[in-house]
Amino acid sequence: MIGISKLYCGTVEPSDALRYGRQSSRLPSHLLQFSEDKRPVVVWNVTRRCNLRCVHCYAHAKDQQFDNELSTEEGFRLIDDMAAFGVPVLLFSGGEPLIRPDLPQLAAYAVQHGMRAVISTNGTLIDKVMARTLKEIGLSYVGISIDGTEAVNDRFRGVAGAYRKAIEGIRNCREAGIKVGLRFTINRFNAGEIPAIFDLLEAERIPRVCFYHLVYAGRGSNLVKDDLSHPETRAAVDLIIDRTADLHRRGLDKEVLTVDNHADGPYLYLRLLGENPERAAEVLELLKMNEGNNSGRGIGCVSWDGEVYADQFWRHHSFGNIRQTPFSRIWTEPEDPLLAQLKEKKKWVTGRCATCRWLDVCAGNFRVRAEAVTGDVWAPDPACYLTDEEIRPSSQP
Repeated sequence: MIGISKLYCGTVEPSDALRYGRQSSRLPSHLLQFSEDKRPVVVWNVTRRCNLRCVHCYAHAKDQQFDNELSTEEGFRLIDDMAAFGVPVLLFSGGEPLIRPDLPQLAAYAVQHGMRAVISTNGTLIDKVMARTLKEIGLSYVGISIDGTEAVNDRFRGVAGAYRKAIEGIRNCREAGIKVGLRFTINRFNAGEIPAIFDLLEAERIPRVCFYHLVYAGRGSNLVKDDLSHPETRAAVDLIIDRTADLHRRGLDKEVLTVDNHADGPYLYLRLLGENPERAAEVLELLKMNEGNNSGRGIGCVSWDGEVYADQFWRHHSFGNIRQTPFSRIWTEPEDPLLAQLKEKKKWVTGRCATCRWLDVCAGNFRVRAEAVTGDVWAPDPACYLTDEEIRPSSQP
C-alpha cells in the first residue's frame, strides 16, 4: 500500500521508522509498512459465506453454508502459531467475517496474544450491539467496503440497501469509539465516484480511506476489460493526491492510501520531484523501506479451509494447509518453489520489470495480475501505467 497522506503531505518522515529500529514488533501500526523484517500481515478469510453478491469478489463468496471451514479450536491453534511467529496484524476477512458467530471470540483471542486484530467487512451487520462488542474485545480497526454512492454501491454489491446498512455500520463504529475506514475498489464504472468518497469522509467524520486498484482474481477476473486504462489510472491517482492535499491544507486529519498497484509510489515521487525536490528525496527513502509488493513475504493469507496463499488473490496456488503444517513452518521453510521465488521476486521478473529503475521500490508489482492476463507469473504487470521513459534507468538515453 502507498500512504498518499503520509508521503505526499509529509506526515511521516524516514526518521519515524528508524526510531523504532524498523522491527515489526516495535513499530506502531501506521509505520508497519516500513519494517525491515517484514513479518507477514496475515489475511484470514474466516468464512466463504457472505450476505452480499459483490461483482468483484476475489473469494467467489456466496450466501450458503460451507462445510470445510476451520473450527473455533483450529482457529485458536492458528492464532497461537502466528502469535509465536510474530505476526503483527491479523486481518479477519471473508466472505463476510461477521457471519461467523465466533468472530468476536477469535478476534479477542488474537488481541490477548499480542496481535493487532482488524476486520474487513461490508459493514451491513454492524449494529450497535456488535459495534460495542468489537470495541470491548480491543479491535484495532474496522475497514468497511463502499464502492460509490448508493445506486453505484448497491449495483456492485448486488443487494439493494447495502449502502444504507454500511453507513449505519460506520456510524455505529464511530459511536462505539472504534477506528473505522473506507475501502473502495476503483474500476471504470465507479472512478467518477472518487470525489463523492472524499465528501463522505468529511460528512461522516471518517479518518481513513483505502483506494484499491482492481486485481483480476475470483469474480474480479471477469472485470479485466472494465479496469481503467493507463491514462485513466493516472488521472484517478492524481485526483486522489489532489483531494488528499486539499484535506491536509484545511487541517483535516485523514489517512489516505492506495493499494494493489505499487506503480503509485514512483508516480507520486516523480510528481513531487517537480514540486518539492527536498520532500521527494525523503519519499524515495520511505518507498525503499516499504519495498513494494510483498505477497509471499510481508503479507500472506489463510483461507477458510486452512490453505495458505501468497495473498488473498492467489487462491489457485496453495503452499500447504495449516491442518497438516503450521503456518509459521509453511512460511519460513517453503517446499513450494513459487513461495521461495516470491520471497526474492526481483530476481525472477522479466520484460520491462527486470530493467525498471523502480524495481527496488515496486518489487515487480502484482504477479497474480500478470499471470491472469499473460499466463506467465513473471511477466510485467499489465496495470503498471508508468511509461518506458519513466522507468528507464537514469544511465540510459
